[in-house]
Amino acid sequence: HTHEVARQPDMAVAVNLGPFAWAPRSVLRATVPCGSALAAHRSLLRGACTLRGAHASAIADPVSLASGVVGGNRGALSRAITLVESSRPSDRAAATALLAEIGSHTVLSERKTIRLGVTGPPGAGKSTFIEMLGCMLVDAGHRVAVLAIDPSSAASGGSILGDKTRMQHLSTRNEAYVRPSPTSGALGGVALRTHDGIVLCEAAGYDYILVETVGVGQSEVDVDKMVDVVLLLVPPGAGDGLQAIKRGLMELADIVVVTKADGSLVNAAASFAREFAAAVELLRPRTTFWTTPVVTCSNRSARDASAVLTQVHAFADAARAHGAFGAKRRDQRIQLLWSAVHAECADRLAASAGVTEMV
Repeated sequence: HTHEVARQPDMAVAVNLGPFAWAPRSVLRATVPCGSALAAHRSLLRGACTLRGAHASAIADPVSLASGVVGGNRGALSRAITLVESSRPSDRAAATALLAEIGSHTVLSERKTIRLGVTGPPGAGKSTFIEMLGCMLVDAGHRVAVLAIDPSSAASGGSILGDKTRMQHLSTRNEAYVRPSPTSGALGGVALRTHDGIVLCEAAGYDYILVETVGVGQSEVDVDKMVDVVLLLVPPGAGDGLQAIKRGLMELADIVVVTKADGSLVNAAASFAREFAAAVELLRPRTTFWTTPVVTCSNRSARDASAVLTQVHAFADAARAHGAFGAKRRDQRIQLLWSAVHAECADRLAASAGVTEMV
């Protein structure tokens, strides 16, 4: 990758498009190419990320931390995600150095991974489904990371971060990593740094990254900007056929799963799935190679979960065959870059004494 710095009077941005990151104005002053200058780049970033006091002892040197992440150390991965999620100004440069170091490992670009976004309204059974699917993947020899996004309070800013308690079996498996994270005020169903968390989990050797969004509505579609496959979970009775053809989240779903198809709800789930599938046919397909399937699933049935996983693999294989898999990831990096640009500009404006006086 090439790490560039955009020179502007009030802003300097260190860009690494796989992954990208930020650096304060005092960190970088020149364009630093990859290859022979990488060692100098690391030294520059390491020097720019000197931390002071007790916080410095809690965060390791970014290069050492990156080595721990790539080596599969779970503690290093947790500290790395904490660092990139931090809103402390002193952590921005350290996060930049960490992500730049992670991006320098060429072995990561050769690793095949699947990023699966699991979204849907509150009460659809997302956590229960993820635990069943995750345990199945682990049993098949895969390593699974789950990034569970939990809503933050608009009043206090706090989050319960309780989704992990619904994954008691998966969270105890050595081959799985479950990390709850707060939205911290971000809209769209995911957190601001969820993509960075995905990159770190992939660097740590996890080949399936499952992103559980908060309970979302029709317009919260940001998960599509950071995953390969969008899995929409809906419970029986979640509206009618009109809901299926409304624009927004439904347009971005690659697979629709009607959950809770067991017990007294078996017939209701099957009927709702048929109605939903008929409505989905009225939507314009988002790709030429895939038609969104609507399937039913019981969170008590391993066979149903296996059928959903088969659909996930079918979509991923079709996307790779048509070149859409890699193209989507490239487009996502560009979209996330601009999102980060907007967020950084907003932060700098909010922190500006002159702007504060004007408003």
